[in-house]
Parts: sequence; structure tokens; C-alpha cells
Amino acid sequence: MEIVRIGSLDDPRLTDYVGLTDVQLRTRKEVERGLYMAESQTVLGRALRAGHVPRSVLVSERWLPDVETLVGHLDIPVFLGEESQLSTLIGFHLHRGALAAMQRPVLPEVADVLRDAKVVVVLDGLVDHTNVGAAFRSVAGLGADAVLVTPTCSDPLYRRAVRVSMGTVLQVPWTRIPEWREAAPMLHDAGFQIASLALADDAVDLADWRRDRPERVAVVLGNEGHGLGRDALAASDVVVRIPMHNGVDSLNVAATSAVVLWAALHA
Repeated sequence: MEIVRIGSLDDPRLTDYVGLTDVQLRTRKEVERGLYMAESQTVLGRALRAGHVPRSVLVSERWLPDVETLVGHLDIPVFLGEESQLSTLIGFHLHRGALAAMQRPVLPEVADVLRDAKVVVVLDGLVDHTNVGAAFRSVAGLGADAVLVTPTCSDPLYRRAVRVSMGTVLQVPWTRIPEWREAAPMLHDAGFQIASLALADDAVDLADWRRDRPERVAVVLGNEGHGLGRDALAASDVVVRIPMHNGVDSLNVAATSAVVLWAALHA
């Protein structure tokens, strides 16, 4: 690796790191430029083990030895700066040791993701990156096989989603699927039941669904505000609900992912 001490924050080689707190700008620009951000040594390590390639790393002096153990063998620049410099550049205090600009991997084909999977989670229209990351963490921690992301779902490789997932978004097989009119036949042809979590009059209780569920199932989770849309519900083979108490009608989508996967895989 090449250690580059930051002189001017206007250095064009630092462009990848400018304005990381501007969500709307970054979610567009990072995809266009083919990169994502790996924040913390833990996430960087998981990215490297997944075969992802860093473009560069940003680090403060005290964390340099730890970063060197991860990327010292790579021919990449490691930008070294004072913590105040780094905070000014990226827009927040970098307290997790490192921030790496990574080459965005090519997403696999849907058929390849589904081929050996039994239980997958479909994230349909989630807009909160925290919830996306938390859902990936549930998938990894509870042993589901993959995640499918609809066109209206937020980017799983956005910095906050990656961080909240503890880097599991870099481990769990995932890809984007087309609109439901095309995606539903893909799932059905692969032998998956489409089981959607929603508040509906014909919804079955989670325990009843778990008892009778088929071997291959796609669990669909919807938008944080309005839930699943008409197309997703029309594509569903069954609608499932988690029984609630004390006047609460539903759980946060991240909590729902954990409850449903525990019931499906461990209860």
C-alpha cells in the first residue's frame, strides 16, 4: 500500500469521500461511479473476505497499524489525515477506525441466487437504510439463504445500510429483482411460495403458516409506512401476520424480519 498524507482537502483523489452525509446525492453518485463505502475495520475485513476490491482507504494516525494488517499487501493508496481533517472531508466524526472506497461488485443473476436457496427474504420498497441493514443482519444471523431487493428498495450497499448490517450485506447472497409481474413467475418457477407479511383480512397467523409452510419460501417485507403495495399482494400465495397485543398493530420491519425468520427456521 502507498501511504498518502493528506495535504489539501481539495485533492481530486479524495473525491470518493466528499459529502458522505448527503444521502440523496450519494445513493445516486455511488452507483454511477461504481463504488460503495465500507466503514470500520470489521466491515472492511468482511468486504475483503468476500473478494471485494478497495479503491483506497481513509484513516487517522492511530488506526493506521490496524488498517495495515488488512490492506498492507494491496497496491492502493491509504490516505492518512488528522481526525479533524477527516471529519471536515466526510461530514461526520470517523470513530470506527477506517473508511474504504470499494469497487461495487456485479450483482448475480436471480436464478443463481435462488438455485440452492430454501428461505429467502424479499425487501419491497424499504426506504430507510437502517432497516435494510438490519434485515440483512437478521438474514445472516438467523440462517436464511439470500435477499432479493425490488426496484423501489433502498441501496443495500449505501454506507449506513452496510454499517448497520455489520457487513453482512457483503456476505449474504443478494440481487435486485424486476417488478412483481416478472419477479413472481421467477420465484414460482423456482418452486418458491411467496409469503407476504401484511395486515389483511385473509392473513394467517405466523404459527399456522410456519407449521404448514413448504420447503422453499420467499418472505416479503414491505415499506415502513404503507406496507406492501397492490402488486406485491397480488403476487402473494399467502399473507401472514404476527399476532399482536395491547393495541399494537405491527412491528418495525427490521423486528418483523427477525421474528418471522426465527419462526420459520428455528421455532
